[in-house]
Amino acid sequence: MKLLFDENLAARLVHRLADLFPGSTDVTSAGLASTSDSEIWQFAKANGYVIVSKDRDFENLSVVKGAPPKVILVQLGNCSVQQIEDRLRRDAVRIGEFVRHQPKGLLVIT
Repeated sequence: MKLLFDENLAARLVHRLADLFPGSTDVTSAGLASTSDSEIWQFAKANGYVIVSKDRDFENLSVVKGAPPKVILVQLGNCSVQQIEDRLRRDAVRIGEFVRHQPKGLLVIT
């Protein structure tokens, strides 16, 4: 499962989580820096990515448009990259289940 990390999350998460989520990227590396949420949505949909963001706009798009792409909304407040990495690692099985088997298009990580 490939994750697409939004600009509001550290791009280095891609490399730090590559063992669990190979093929992932961030919006800047994908050439989507400073683009609209709609453009990011279309890119993720066309290329089989799951969007990971702290941006509630993706939650709204998920409700309005439905999946694909699926969205993981990270609601951990102000925290370090290490804390986000740890949480995504801890929830890796849950994330995998969500991506592969859940009909829902939104997973909230709190």
